[in-house]
Amino acid sequence: MALGTSDVEGWLTRSYAGHGRRPMAGKMDKVMGEFKRGTLRSSSGQKVTSHDQAMAIALSEAREAGENVKPSPGERQQAQKRAIKRARGRT
Repeated sequence: MALGTSDVEGWLTRSYAGHGRRPMAGKMDKVMGEFKRGTLRSSSGQKVTSHDQAMAIALSEAREAGENVKPSPGERQQAQKRAIKRARGRT
């Protein structure tokens, strides 16, 4: 038995109630929609064909827009180095 549209919308409403927003809201939704339609371009102007590259672009634009997304690998590495330096400085 296939789920109808109302069933899916109800599930999304129930599962994300209290989280404040639906998944991939804002920039993420916009950029991934462009990728799906085939209109997403990279900074060099070439068409993006890789889902991974599209996700990277979407996350980058979402960070620039101030949305709450996980930090980039470089940002995480810098945070770890700062934590180590702080710990060494205190001991």
